[in-house]
This record gives sequence, C-alpha cells and structure tokens, in this order.
Amino acid sequence: MDNKEIKIGLLGCGTVGSGVYKILEGNADSISKKSGAKLVVNKILVKDKTEPLVVDVNKDLLTENFEDVLNDSEIEIVVEVIGGVNPARDFVLRSLKSGRSVISANKELIAKHGEELLAAAEENEVDFYFEASVGGGIPIISPLKEDLAGNKITKVMGIVNGTTNYILTKMDQEGAEFDTVLKKAQELGYAEADPTSDIEGYDAAYKLAILASIAFESRVNIDDVYMEGITKITKEDITYARELGYKLKLLAIGKQNEGIELRVHPTFLPKEHPLAKVDDVFNAIFIEGDAIGEAMFYGPGAGQMPTGSAIVGDVIAAARNINYGAQGRIACTCFDQKEVKNREEVESSFYIRLDVIDKPGVLGEVTGLLGNNQVSIESVIQHGRSDNSTVPLVLVTHQIKEGNLQKALEKIKSLEDVKEIASLIRVEE
Repeated sequence: MDNKEIKIGLLGCGTVGSGVYKILEGNADSISKKSGAKLVVNKILVKDKTEPLVVDVNKDLLTENFEDVLNDSEIEIVVEVIGGVNPARDFVLRSLKSGRSVISANKELIAKHGEELLAAAEENEVDFYFEASVGGGIPIISPLKEDLAGNKITKVMGIVNGTTNYILTKMDQEGAEFDTVLKKAQELGYAEADPTSDIEGYDAAYKLAILASIAFESRVNIDDVYMEGITKITKEDITYARELGYKLKLLAIGKQNEGIELRVHPTFLPKEHPLAKVDDVFNAIFIEGDAIGEAMFYGPGAGQMPTGSAIVGDVIAAARNINYGAQGRIACTCFDQKEVKNREEVESSFYIRLDVIDKPGVLGEVTGLLGNNQVSIESVIQHGRSDNSTVPLVLVTHQIKEGNLQKALEKIKSLEDVKEIASLIRVEE
C-alpha cells in the first residue's frame, strides 16, 4: 500500500507551514511507512508568490488563489496554518464539504467555530484534526480524546502560552518590571509586535476552551472563559510570591465539579507543584482523572518544528484513515451541555496587596470587614515603616467564594486608611 500517493494542500507557508513542509520532506521515508502512502504537497497557498519563503519550495507549487487548491482533484488532505478566523473558516469549511480531511493549528478558529467544523467533518465523513492548536508540539488533544477517554477528567490546568511564561520567568529571575521584560521578549521574537493576544490572556483562553470542551465532554463557549492577563503584575508581586513560597504563573484552569469552572489568570502556585517548575517559553498541561490520577504533559509550546511535528502527526493519522477507509471515525466528544459556574460561586484562595496608611488599627479594620463577609485569613505580611506615607499590607485568604471577597473589597475600598487595592491574585494549592 505504500506505493500510493496522497496529495496535500498546504494553506500558508510562514513559520509553521514551512515547518510542516520541512518535516514532510525530511522524514518522507519514515512517514511513508507509518502512513502507508507517500505524502506529497501538491499546492501551497501563499499571500504573495513573489515574497521569499523560509523554506526551499518548488515555485510551481505556489498559488495565491484558494480555488486552485479546492479545484485540485488529487488533493485529499488540506492543512490550514494561516491563522485567524477569516478567511480560514471559509477555507476549512469548503475543504471539508468537498470531501477532504483537514488538519488545523488554528486555536481561535477552533475555539469559536469548532462545533460547526466538526459537524461538517462528520456530515461529509472526513477527518478534522487539530492537535497543534493547543500546546504546540505537546500531544494533548489526542490523549484526551483517545488514551484518557475512559476517565472522568476533573481538572485540566496548564501553562499554555510561552510568551507570558517567559515574561514571568524573567521578572522572577531578574527582578525586572513587566514593560522591560516584554520589550526584551519582542526583541528575541518570543512576543509579537502587538502582544495583546498573549499578555491579555486571549491566546490561553482559546486553548482552554478547546481543552475543556474535550476534557469535560461539553460545549464551551469562549465567552464563558473568565480572563485576566499579566499586564498589572509588578515585581513586588513576584517578590511576595517568593516570600510566601509560591511561583507566579499565568494559568488556564478548568475544573469539573457540580458545574464547570473556566478561568485564565495570573496564579500563585506552591513552588513544589510540577507546573511551578516550568519556565521560559515552555508549556505544560496538568490533568487529573478519576482513573489515571495525575499526569502532566510538558514540552515546547510553539515554534516552527514543534508545531509542525504535531501537524504532521495529524496528517499521518488522516492519511492512514484514507488508506483503510476509516475516515470520520474520530467523532466530536462534546455531547453534553454542562453548566458553567458563575464566577461569584467559584472558590479559591487569594493574595491581596493593599497600600494603607501606616498607623495602628488598619489591619484590624481590614480583617474585620473580610470576616464580616465570610473571608478568613491564612497569613499576613506587614513589613516595617517606610519613607512613604503608605505601606503594603499583604494577606492570603483561605479558600473562599469569590463573590464574598468582592463584597468585602468594595467596603475595604471605602476605608479612609486604605489608599489602593494594589493587587488581587488567585492562589491554587
């Protein structure tokens, strides 16, 4: 069967697309044996054929018109790596409806339109794979759908954005402020010129929506994911994290217990937690299931070759299914519609940093208002006097309902001796 050729249409040949091409060409013999066919790129869609590519490609393969890909009757698999929702959604839908299997790395597209795309794949009895949409080169989608399918997953929690992990790592290691490290990340190519999607949490929220949909077997609307970025994190917060025995990470957290929790935000993690040891641009995803217990998937979360690796793995799976007439066998696993918890009902511990007037009685006023709203305190840090008129007051709560804390903070804000609620960060134990 390995004499057969399966032709591929590649939509996009930037960083990731060039990685896909390199792997398909460089590992062609091995891939042929694994898939049972020779995999050949037949067309490559690019924006401008005159622009130089980062990989050496036969120019005859290039086209600026998607119709050339769609009308090529030899193409059986389409790989979408152009990103964004438009025109990617149209290209993917039309490819599926034309009877082609599709592989995508597009987290925003899948988070927002995954239901529609999976339904089109099922209706047309083809495959839609998207391993590379979460975690770059880390295998996580397939393990959740297949290897861990016998589990009830109760928690999925991860560092799924390398840019923010790099920034927080350097802020911790170098004692630098956010803006300084962001600029360095941009110079090194770890952050985009417009880093909004990363630093405000959108990228991680898209990935959490995909992970939670699969892990919890329920449709997750991207609007149901609570989101906070890292732009308000200061070196003072990093210092207090260290003093309290924590590391500060931007986490995507999904939990299933009498409803679903979905949140992306900066988080204090105990230094002993496996995720606390994941630094720089690396990603890791921590899973809890009733049968497996705990497991963690770790590796490079982005980049040309790691992401290309995940895509080519999906291409091989799709080619094998074509060979054995098994297309469309990986159905959508989101068969429930579980309730997403109201944020006020979600329970967590919190780190609170206040700027207060340096005088007796302030701590008592603050803790009194917290106690009146069923917020109990685990620890307090109140350092000595400073040259300023205000000093920091740091508190860490026990596990409490967020709604209770917000009610207390509204009253604390009105205290004459409290100048600012400088920071509020969740703690995962």
